[in-house]
This record gives sequence, C-alpha cells and structure tokens, in this order.
Amino acid sequence: MAAIAGGLFLALSAPAAYAHDRLKSSNPAKDEKVSSLETIELEYTSKIRFPVVALLQDDQKLPLGKPKLDGDTVRVEVTEPLSAGKYVIAWRVVSIDGHPIEGEIPFTVKESPTPSPSPSPSPSLEEASPSPSGPGTAGAGTEVPSAASTPSLSAVGADDETSQGGGVPGWLWVGGGVLVVVGAGVWLGTARKNTTDES
Repeated sequence: MAAIAGGLFLALSAPAAYAHDRLKSSNPAKDEKVSSLETIELEYTSKIRFPVVALLQDDQKLPLGKPKLDGDTVRVEVTEPLSAGKYVIAWRVVSIDGHPIEGEIPFTVKESPTPSPSPSPSPSLEEASPSPSGPGTAGAGTEVPSAASTPSLSAVGADDETSQGGGVPGWLWVGGGVLVVVGAGVWLGTARKNTTDES
C-alpha cells in the first residue's frame, strides 16, 4: 500500500514539475495583420529573466531597441518603420524555474492604402464665360482707351470751330470786304456827280 501511494504521488506531481512558464499573449498576436508596428510586447505566465527578442524578415534580422523587462512582460521598440510584408518575432527567455523557453510569432504588415488624387476644381461660370463687352471692358489682349485718352464730342466741336476762325466762316469775311469796296465806289461816284451839277 505504501508503494502504491508513493507511485500515485509521483505520477500526480510529475506534470506540475514539468509545467514550465509559457507565453501568455503578444502584440502583435500570432498571424495578425497590422498596418504598422512601433512596439513589440510579450506577456508570460510568470516572471521571466534574460529576455532576447529578434525581428526577422526573409531570415534577415532587422534593428530593434533593447528589450525592457517589467516582471512578466517584455517590451521592445521597433526603431524603423516596417514596409508591407511578412515578419517573424523570435523570442527566448529563462523561466522562473531556470529553464529556457523560446518561440516564434509570425505576423504581416499590410500595405497602406494609396490616397486617391483629389479632382481638380472645375472653373466657375464667371471664369469660363467671356467678359461682357461694354464701356471700359474688352476681351483678352484688347486694350480699351480710357476716358482720359478718348476725346469728348464737345472737345471735337470746339476744335472744329477754332479751325474755322472762331465760328465765322471765311467766305463771309470775303463777301463783306467786296460789299465794302462796292459801297465805297458808289459813294464816290455819287459825290462827283453832285459836284458837277452844282458847278
């Protein structure tokens, strides 16, 4: 009976003796798809020691910060942005009972969506329609004389009158001179006739 009891005790206590610490959770999780990654976080079932963490892509080791241990949690900073693709986190720690444990966590970085180009704004009706013609306006490339450079009707009339002798036509001056000469001749002829009759 004593032998049987001792055998049962060893059989029941053996699984507990070989139940080492294990990884409880991780960020990113196994086979997770993420848009980006700045910090790797590994949480274990108990306190661990001597953490070692590596980030691999196509068996190439990528740069990481130094692992920071906080009881049962290990945090590692990702020092460079990760491009789209598949990655593997390889980790190794020493459990509280002195046994080393290790594992791998595969994950994927998704491609960032390419922003669609914003459509160029269509021209407004004011920009698309030609400028209305009118005083002071003209189409593109056409110079419109200003009010200062355009002679007014009154100014044109004044210039015409000035060029014609202050408003009196020239032929009137000629006609008046002829009448004066004819009147003087008639007056002289009449005066001579009266002198002859008296003598």
